[in-house]
Amino acid sequence: MNRVVALVTGSNRGIGRSCIEEFAKKGVTVVINYCHHEEEAKELEKEIKEKYNVDVLTIKCDVSKEDEVEAMFNQIEETFGGLDILVNNASVCRDSLLLDKNIKEFKRVLDVNLIGTYLCSKYAAKIMLGLKKGKIINISSTNAIDTYYPESCDYDASKAGVISLTHNMAREFAPFITVNCICPGWVKTQMNKDLSLEQINEEKKNILLGRFAEPEEIAKVVMFLSSSNASYINDSIIRVDGGKFNG
Repeated sequence: MNRVVALVTGSNRGIGRSCIEEFAKKGVTVVINYCHHEEEAKELEKEIKEKYNVDVLTIKCDVSKEDEVEAMFNQIEETFGGLDILVNNASVCRDSLLLDKNIKEFKRVLDVNLIGTYLCSKYAAKIMLGLKKGKIINISSTNAIDTYYPESCDYDASKAGVISLTHNMAREFAPFITVNCICPGWVKTQMNKDLSLEQINEEKKNILLGRFAEPEEIAKVVMFLSSSNASYINDSIIRVDGGKFNG
């Protein structure tokens, strides 16, 4: 059986962690990427090895820095000989109104969310095009489409950029690499941990299913897009938000 290798950026918590767990369940060799919270990443590595008996590589890398990204992909290729699946999941959010933001905060959000997606896709595609096969799955947000929050203007703009990158990469890398994008709505992750109960209940009123998603529900869509069942799906933007009132 041929080895399948998957890299999930920002995979020490939230949606990324759930993706690593789902891949491991299927016997996929996984690469855990993190920038902060090393202890969480190491604990996840230990758990995955013990529960699923698959090969795991854990790499610290700031996806916004090209030298670190290049080194990460070199290490993956040297260790496993290639890469089959890239999930661009690493993301940050710095909530404050536009007039209150400073340029450093604004740029950091774009650097991680958009530049990070570009850099990881660039180095992944070099490997995948050499193998004449591969799948890139970008994690954007409904904030990039029609769910706008003024305090998240930098986040929203970065995620809209991810959608645009998806369309352009799908055209450039065809027919060898499929490139698709998932746009989650509200998900129970650390990114939303500071929401008050009142805010959560108010947001739930706008969701047809009346609840936030579990991270593994987003990961299941990633699994589908990375499988042979999605072999003819390319350049698609898939909304996973429980259904939206007035949408």
